[in-house]
Amino acid sequence: MAKSKDSNKEREIVVVGSKIKDIVRQSELRSDGDLVKEVSERVHEMLEGAVERARSNGRSTVRPYDL
Repeated sequence: MAKSKDSNKEREIVVVGSKIKDIVRQSELRSDGDLVKEVSERVHEMLEGAVERARSNGRSTVRPYDL
């Protein structure tokens, strides 16, 4: 599990927990209580990388291919 630069700081959840749980349920599995938090953390990491890529390319717009 990758951590952010400031791993002591809680980040805001940026995903819809019920939708994540629905996807897992469709596979006839159950989701762990920390799953939503970890998915959100991964989204944060993806977005941070995309922002850095856009900046390094001299753009002020983050585009899908920056992910």
